[in-house]
Amino acid sequence: MLLTTLCYVEKDGCYLMMLRNKKENDPSAGKWIGAGGKVEPGETRDECVVREVLEETGLRLNSVTYRGVVHFHSEIWESEEMFLYTSDDFEGELSDDCDEGDLRWVPIDEILDLSLWDGDRIFLKKLFDGEDSIELTFYYDKDGSLKL
Repeated sequence: MLLTTLCYVEKDGCYLMMLRNKKENDPSAGKWIGAGGKVEPGETRDECVVREVLEETGLRLNSVTYRGVVHFHSEIWESEEMFLYTSDDFEGELSDDCDEGDLRWVPIDEILDLSLWDGDRIFLKKLFDGEDSIELTFYYDKDGSLKL
């Protein structure tokens, strides 16, 4: 099982979003997501989210809020547990040199208009509603569609 983190950094009514468009063979190519990545051996999920956000965005998180876990299962990708975070407590300058995609501050009320994974729409709505004990399980078929 793959363990990952995902953080939505918030500022001035916007979330920092990344358009995945720079890595070859990226299953999320063309999708907008938050910042995050794989938990490394010996690393806690809190350490992972701070490291990944710094690596991808140049922003150093001073604190994070754990919002829940999303379980992903797929016919073609390894199963994944994704630990979901938000943060509005950070310092530093946003990097314009992310090697995974283009970063942009997106007003929260415009995020659902972006190209997103179907499951992301569901947990993002919960984040927008202020839920802090999210636990969801999603099943994707071989073409990347959410099975209902």
